Amino acid sequence: MAYGFSFGGLIFLLALLVITAFRVLREYERGVVFMLGRFWKVKGPGLVLIIPVVQQMVRVDLRTVVMDVPPQDVISHDNVSVKVNAVVYFRVVDPERAIIQVANFLEATSQLAQTTLRAVLGKHELDEMLAERERLNLDIQKVLDAQTDAWGIKVSNVEIKHVDLNESMVRAIARQAEAERERRAKVIHAEGELQASEKLLEAAQMLARQPQAMQLRYMQTLTQIAGDKSSTIVFPLPMDLLSALMSKPGGGPEGRG
Repeated sequence: MAYGFSFGGLIFLLALLVITAFRVLREYERGVVFMLGRFWKVKGPGLVLIIPVVQQMVRVDLRTVVMDVPPQDVISHDNVSVKVNAVVYFRVVDPERAIIQVANFLEATSQLAQTTLRAVLGKHELDEMLAERERLNLDIQKVLDAQTDAWGIKVSNVEIKHVDLNESMVRAIARQAEAERERRAKVIHAEGELQASEKLLEAAQMLARQPQAMQLRYMQTLTQIAGDKSSTIVFPLPMDLLSALMSKPGGGPEGRG
């Protein structure tokens, strides 16, 4: 009986070892295999055979990780305190380095993203944070990707989500925007006055060169005034117009004679 029990136990242990020796890795997974503590190779995907006790395997997910960067207190280059949060997209491209070179690549990437966000944004002014996010996203992504390359991690994108300001700064920005709108309105009005004065000068020069045009303008003005409801109209009649009329044939006594 003892012999039968020991034989049955041995068969059970062998079956357990065989079952645990086979691992299945999905298409997006890789297995970093160590033999007696030393790195051996990266396996997967599919069915993988692991020698129990002698070999150990660590699974690594190769899919893109979406990581939220919690709000960070940032002091801009123009000494404005803001809270900025972002989201980082990265993935493992070298499973061997991701396991061997860093203890926890997810935690390490998260902490590095927070410090990089503060360092990069601290070099820029508030207006740049609000108006040039695409350029700042690219700057943060390049710095972060260069530092995580040693861990076998590729940072594909960084997006700044929110830039939170305190109430006093929001009111100051609103006043600045209103002042900017008033400045633009005054500039546009001044440009309109300049263009109008230039056109008036051109019209005056043209009328000075053509006396007949000045007479027609007087006649047009008389027609407009005649349409008003005024009872008395005092209109200066230029001597050039009178002389022109008097000089016409048949216009005066000499002509009739």
